[in-house]
Amino acid sequence: MHLVGQEAIGRIFRQEYGRSLAMLIGVLGDIDLAEDAVQEAYVLALDKWPAEGLPPNPGGWITTTARNRAIDRLRRQTRERRLLGEAALLAGEDDPPEEGGAVSGNRLPDDRLRLIFTCCHPALAAETQVALTLRLLGGLSTDQVARCFLVTEPAMAQRLVRAKRKIKAARIPYRIPAGHELPDRLPPVLAVLYLIYTTGQSGGGQPGLRTQAIRLARLLATLMPDEPEVVGLLALLLLIESRHAARTAPDGSLVLLAEQDRGRWDRDLIEEGHAIVRRCLARDHPGPYQLQAAINAVHADALAAADTDWGQITALYDHLYALVPTPVVALNRAIALGETRGPATALTLIDRLEAELDQYYPFHAARADLLRRLNRHDQATAAYQRAAALAPPGAERDFLRRRGRTTSSRRPRSGTRRGS
Repeated sequence: MHLVGQEAIGRIFRQEYGRSLAMLIGVLGDIDLAEDAVQEAYVLALDKWPAEGLPPNPGGWITTTARNRAIDRLRRQTRERRLLGEAALLAGEDDPPEEGGAVSGNRLPDDRLRLIFTCCHPALAAETQVALTLRLLGGLSTDQVARCFLVTEPAMAQRLVRAKRKIKAARIPYRIPAGHELPDRLPPVLAVLYLIYTTGQSGGGQPGLRTQAIRLARLLATLMPDEPEVVGLLALLLLIESRHAARTAPDGSLVLLAEQDRGRWDRDLIEEGHAIVRRCLARDHPGPYQLQAAINAVHADALAAADTDWGQITALYDHLYALVPTPVVALNRAIALGETRGPATALTLIDRLEAELDQYYPFHAARADLLRRLNRHDQATAAYQRAAALAPPGAERDFLRRRGRTTSSRRPRSGTRRGS
């Protein structure tokens, strides 16, 4: 018997949440009922698993238990005969289906991808599509989703409630769209996968989300191999993931890209990402994810930070900005430009973005770094403090606080000249 503590139970549920919830939504057609049932299964696991041990198939146990709880609730509430009949059919299955089947016709091999397309229905606003899928697929808290969108938790909670009500009222189908619908439905789906990955990468996110996002991206690339942006996203995630082991020091502190031990980068992932980027270049139909993948491929080419081809990276950002003229792209372009034209040039460009990015902590972090390089220590310290206040808990926030303290200690003392 494998005994398990509450922390381990929580970790298992975060890993299995999206799969179990997606399967139940597909049968019950009721998001709230499915969410409640999975939560009840979690409470039951907290009671049983520490005493009885971990079941052989924890994911199957969660899904089966949640399914049975949902059926019990339907029976108690005497819900519609058709819905109860469908639930009873599901109850007759011995085990939930295994993950990873092959694509067949209009069926996807993973219920989570079906759920993504449901959440990304055109009847929902674009930001709501992404937020709802993050909440349901990854099991993120409402607060975590709110931080992704730079809004308050109550505002995000209201948005999610309205979205679920709209899905139910409009009877949005739980299925993959027809082939002719896919191109229009694709952009928010790709945005979801990217945000799932970046949320898992952040200090406040769940590490398992990175693996989930890459897995779903692979499935989507299998489903839509002729869509350049689908495979471009996969390449982007693989190239970012290749550096993950080097992003933190043994004590868990953040290591910036320029300071990373490149010998710890995963060369297999880099080669796979490079191969996809080369295929994208051959198609000559660039899109935002392909260009971001190409930027990361240039970083991966450099065996040392000093060897980075910043001119090529800046040119790629120019192309990206022409397609997606957002403040975040402009910020990253300015940072790249600063590597060839100096921090003063980059700071001038970045300061123009303050009104739009004041609540975006990487803006203040980038600005702080440029101010530090220009020996404007007081302003740099204030910028680091602002960035840390906005950053999610974890390695990023700790790094920004530490860098702010270090920068503050380098200020010239009274009676000395700056820059001397």
